[in-house]
Amino acid sequence: MRLKNKLAIVTGAGSGFGAGIAKRFAEEGAAVIVADINAQSGERVAGEVGGRVVNADVTKSEDWARLVRAAGPDLDIVVNNAGWTHRNKPYLEVSEAEFDRVYAVNVKSIYLSALHALPVFRKRGRGCFVNIASTAGLRPRPGLTVYNSSKGAVILMSKSMAAEFGAERIRVNCVNPVFSPETSLSAEFAGGAVTEEAKKRFLATIPLGRFSTPLDVANACLYLASDEAEFISGVCIEVDGARCV
Repeated sequence: MRLKNKLAIVTGAGSGFGAGIAKRFAEEGAAVIVADINAQSGERVAGEVGGRVVNADVTKSEDWARLVRAAGPDLDIVVNNAGWTHRNKPYLEVSEAEFDRVYAVNVKSIYLSALHALPVFRKRGRGCFVNIASTAGLRPRPGLTVYNSSKGAVILMSKSMAAEFGAERIRVNCVNPVFSPETSLSAEFAGGAVTEEAKKRFLATIPLGRFSTPLDVANACLYLASDEAEFISGVCIEVDGARCV
């Protein structure tokens, strides 16, 4: 049991990668707080993993305060998985409201997680953040410029946090998944319906010949959150079948 006696918050855990992470962590012994803006989805996953659910908007400081209070003084791990995107379209067609929403969910949420979780980690003398970014932050493509840049910010923020908080035994790492049809945002990335033709175009960019799955992403997060990675901080693991090579 690689996470036995550990307590984790997983955001965006009501579906997709987040649900996969919550389930994998629970299988390895972690107590999981399932955080999601959709209460019904969160409750479903919490029931499946035997965890607790907290209905939370990760862009709001007061919701992060509730999340960390729910975890209490034994919080070990925060997985910042919740994410958002604008639809695939030309850069100048992205509205200001869309820009603000993407950066609030993808970037501001990580700042807020640290604002509220770091005091707990400091009292414990250790802690672990795993931030979910994207291959889009490393190999950007046209049509998702605002989203791409937000994930680039997540990658650099993770590395800088690792450098700043390492002396306090607080680790910060990052996971970069490639496109997956199993996530709720896949149609937005594709700019419309995820047709078989669209899947073929995406798949042609992945040397290992398949898409990432929630289990692929969850296994990477599991390693980074476990004691096996106690000397690993400031890294980004691409879960992408060699797309970024």
